[in-house]
Amino acid sequence: MADRPFPPTTKSPAAANGGGLTANGSFPATKGQLYGEATRSAAYRPQPMKGGRRRRHRRGCCCRCCLWTTVALLVVLLLIGAAAAVFYVLYRPQRPTFTVTSLKVSYINITTSSSTLSSKFDLTVSARNPNSKLVYIYSPTSVSVVSADGGGVDLGDATIPAFVHGKKNTTVLKTSIASTGQQVDSTAASALKSGLKSKNGLALKIRLETKVKVKIGGLKTPRVGIRVTCGGIRATAPAAGKSAATASTASAKCKVDTRIRIWNWTL
Repeated sequence: MADRPFPPTTKSPAAANGGGLTANGSFPATKGQLYGEATRSAAYRPQPMKGGRRRRHRRGCCCRCCLWTTVALLVVLLLIGAAAAVFYVLYRPQRPTFTVTSLKVSYINITTSSSTLSSKFDLTVSARNPNSKLVYIYSPTSVSVVSADGGGVDLGDATIPAFVHGKKNTTVLKTSIASTGQQVDSTAASALKSGLKSKNGLALKIRLETKVKVKIGGLKTPRVGIRVTCGGIRATAPAAGKSAATASTASAKCKVDTRIRIWNWTL
């Protein structure tokens, strides 16, 4: 029998050496490469953030709290503004007014050698309540006479008792103000002497400080501090043995300021 011929087989050099190429000509991945890729893919896989939903929930709660707090404050401010507007329309509140009626100087003695001051004044002030529906209730009022020149030296102090300021009422306040042997700076003492000797006299200020609360029908407000400053007063000391000299108060004007204390600040 004749031998049957077989077609010759061809192998690539790489196949002959035990290797094998893939269809596209690249080498197949080894086991180590496969395991390394699997490890890297597991290691670098993005992990979900722990507590992400909880943080978003807390952030949303904070935003809602801030929003409702702001809305509540705006509502409170609107209510306060509306109440103030209604109060103003109904009662038309006005500040009390003060006028220095007279100031008499019994003596102002300044000792240059010892820099001491002694003085005596008689003060009359008219307080007017212009309101027809409000009553002012005053605490005791401290009164002081201060020089407008020479560094604002305190020339004397006194206290006016508490009083009630009725509706559309004018109250006359009288007090005697005195100072004995008060120490003053030598420069201030010289300025006071020069002012007393001048033609226009010594410039003075009257200060009144007190607390007042307002009565509206059966309601009373908390006490609020006020300061009354009256300037434009000129005074001369009488000669020895003479009667008290009357100070010039024709140009005197009084200013009323509220003094609201918040912690350590006074407004």
